[in-house]
Amino acid sequence: MAPGRAWPALLALLGALFPGPGDAQTLVFPQKAILPRGGSIQLNCSAICNVTALLGLETPQPKNELDKGPNWKVFELNDVSEDTTPLCFSNCGTNQSNAQASLTVYWFPERVELQPLPPWQPVGENLTLRCLVEGGAPRAHLAVVLVRGEEELSRQPAIGEPAEVTATVLAGRGDHGANFSCRTELDLRSQGLELFQNTSAPRQLRTFALPATGPHLATPLVVEVGTPWTVVCSLDGVFPASDAQVSLTLRDLRLNSTVTRRKDTLSARASGMVTAEEEGTQSLACTVTVGNQRRAMQKNVTFYSFQEPSLTLSQPEVSEGTEVIVECKAQPGAVVTLSGAPARTPSSSDQLRVNATAEDNGRRFSCSAALEVAGQVLHKNQTRELRVLYGPRLDERDCPGNWTWQEGTPQTLKCQARGNPPPQLNCRRKGDGALLRIGDLGLVTRDLTGTYICRAQNALGEATREVSVNVLYQDNTLLIAMLVVAAVVLGIAGVSVYLYNRQRKIKKYRLQKAQEAATMKLTKQATQA
Repeated sequence: MAPGRAWPALLALLGALFPGPGDAQTLVFPQKAILPRGGSIQLNCSAICNVTALLGLETPQPKNELDKGPNWKVFELNDVSEDTTPLCFSNCGTNQSNAQASLTVYWFPERVELQPLPPWQPVGENLTLRCLVEGGAPRAHLAVVLVRGEEELSRQPAIGEPAEVTATVLAGRGDHGANFSCRTELDLRSQGLELFQNTSAPRQLRTFALPATGPHLATPLVVEVGTPWTVVCSLDGVFPASDAQVSLTLRDLRLNSTVTRRKDTLSARASGMVTAEEEGTQSLACTVTVGNQRRAMQKNVTFYSFQEPSLTLSQPEVSEGTEVIVECKAQPGAVVTLSGAPARTPSSSDQLRVNATAEDNGRRFSCSAALEVAGQVLHKNQTRELRVLYGPRLDERDCPGNWTWQEGTPQTLKCQARGNPPPQLNCRRKGDGALLRIGDLGLVTRDLTGTYICRAQNALGEATREVSVNVLYQDNTLLIAMLVVAAVVLGIAGVSVYLYNRQRKIKKYRLQKAQEAATMKLTKQATQA
């Protein structure tokens, strides 16, 4: 039922309470109301008057008169778009009065937006969040909330148009990948309505951390052309390592590398074979990038060519007495040293002349080349062996001429001939031609005693040497004779001692018997007396 239709009884009651024309009063219902923007509302204007009053409504809003009765009218306001205070008035006789209503319009913000976050935010630095809010009323009931995930960071009233609300947070590693947003809350619960929320689209934050120091670049500073080369670049304390990028470049050309990420450590390894095109000093760089920052390290690497020196013998195998020319050469810029050559001004070549002797057989010549590369002195060597052909040599140091051994003892005959080609050696005894084994002889006997001719032979001649062997032993005939004589002497002495002792015992027995007879005789005479 329309509000105006409930008023006649109320007006009759009010007329009884206020009977005089001077007590005329204008009423409006509802006095206060809240409605959505563009909505409609009905207002009841009435007058307390004992005569028929003239009623009206003053408002800038479009209005329609819906109903009326004695001293009341019902008006409808349409498309209310802003707060307004319509005025009800009445003329009761000569008296005029009015009543004002307060209409509050609410509407939701048209724009709630969290301003874009930086693409990357350094860990440990402050981050300012900004939220823009356009529209929304009543502002006294409108709050702006900044949130991280579900965590409330800041709550502030919406002031200004558009309203800008800011909050500062300290970015940490835990904020990497976190969603930030802002939310408006229009709280009309005190007006009998509810809490209306409007949330912006979330924005994800990416945080990063880079150490102040540059990456560690491990590489040899000098690399030979044609050899494998490996370079490793690493950096600790990178966050997040999974999003970090690392590049290795040589002469501004990117190297193919294998990247490894482990916790907060990032590393890249590149390997390859150095080519002649890369010879010279080149710039090697490593760059680690995360977020909008980077760390770099650069080193100069020298790629060089260094060939082994050339060492030649005019003849690698010569006869004794032949002159041999030894020549040592290296690439330009290198300095050579030839073993056996006299000291000369440093050069890339040197030469030595040798008159070959037997002592030079097996002699090794060395050619050493030194090359300075980027402040480092590098060395390469080459060796050659000289073979000298000569006849057998057999002298005291090779084959001692006198050997004296004790029979029955283990012995070794040391006799070795020198020569190239290696000579054949044998030793035979003068007279019977018995062969004397060279080397381990085992237990020697007196049969080895004699004078031997040791002969060494090869294609270039022969050499002989006389060797005497003397095996010492003892003659046992005299010893046996002496043992027999000793046994006879000992036997005679034994018999003599036996006979002597027997005569002594017989004499002693006879003396004892004589004494016993004398004693018995004396005893008998004494008894007779």
